[in-house]
Amino acid sequence: MLENIQCANEQNHWQELDWKHTKPFIMQWHVHSDDIDHYKHANNVAYIRQLEKLAWAHSNALGLRFEDYETLDRAMVIQHHNLYYHAPSFKDETIACATWISKCDKRFRLQREFQFISVHSQKTVFSGLTDFVCVKLSSGAPKPMPQSFIDIYGAHAINET
Repeated sequence: MLENIQCANEQNHWQELDWKHTKPFIMQWHVHSDDIDHYKHANNVAYIRQLEKLAWAHSNALGLRFEDYETLDRAMVIQHHNLYYHAPSFKDETIACATWISKCDKRFRLQREFQFISVHSQKTVFSGLTDFVCVKLSSGAPKPMPQSFIDIYGAHAINET
């Protein structure tokens, strides 16, 4: 389960990890037995679930919720993932999961980066890059981002395109 980090002291501790970029949005993942596969480490599907939870939590924290997507009839949908598994994660391990909006063209495209660090080893165990495209929610057809997406996602992109 991915858990929000509430304590300011913990947040400062997570900020001190070796993140790829500054100002990460961070949540904690405690690896549970249902995340473990037959190899006795976290299954790749468990990482994908964490990506989705983390991305939505970050969007929500920035002020965009799924209800806003519905009202605007727009959504940022995944076009492509690049996923890198650097080291295994095991049951009862705590992982600091971070995301950033790395690019936003303020028209159709958005890119997110992810980095997961084992709190115990302080090593990156997973990283990823996801490309999103804006679509009309009711049809799935590509459509330009509404102004609220531009204002929110564009303002938080670490690299403007």
